[in-house]
Amino acid sequence: MRKLAMSTISIIGSGSMAAAIAGRADRAGYHVEVVSRDPAKARALADKLTDKATAGTYGAPPAGDIVILAVPYSSVAAVVADFGNTLDGKVIVDITNPVAPDLSGLVTPHGSSGAQETAKGLPAGAHAVKAFNTIFGHVLARGDRLDAFIAADDAQAKARVSAFVERLGLRPFDVGGLQMAHALEALGLMVIGLARNGAGTWDLAMHVKVG
Repeated sequence: MRKLAMSTISIIGSGSMAAAIAGRADRAGYHVEVVSRDPAKARALADKLTDKATAGTYGAPPAGDIVILAVPYSSVAAVVADFGNTLDGKVIVDITNPVAPDLSGLVTPHGSSGAQETAKGLPAGAHAVKAFNTIFGHVLARGDRLDAFIAADDAQAKARVSAFVERLGLRPFDVGGLQMAHALEALGLMVIGLARNGAGTWDLAMHVKVG
């Protein structure tokens, strides 16, 4: 059966999470644009995908209406500033976990979250969405049907990301407004702690059992 034509997804980053999301999006039929400060890394990742994938230019207007920030939290503010108004009107997916280097906690201001801090730097017409931060890249890359938690204030942006997540073969779960990103980032830290300690393996993911 011929795949339905899909829209373009832009991914800023070239690490394991960028590769995992790009791979699943590519297989789902999306046109994937990979963007990195290092053009060679963007091209190398795009070349691993089908001919629908391209390497974009860092700082230029992203081709996709959904833009995924797949960079470390410490780099997000600079990336948002570098792209500036080119992000206006886009759905910006923050996948980061703003954890301290020693994993002692989150580095965000009290009462805020990484996604909320990122949203402050976006153009007025852009919509921040928190997603993917509770899934390890190597687990996501395997293609399993995993649970993905989503937080956002804009209902339309949340719906678009939920549809994207579902198309990738994941189960989207709406956890509420963007203020819930703080809980998701704490959950991300907890999953890291679980992998390092109680579970003794990084091959794990959070699963919601309903009923």
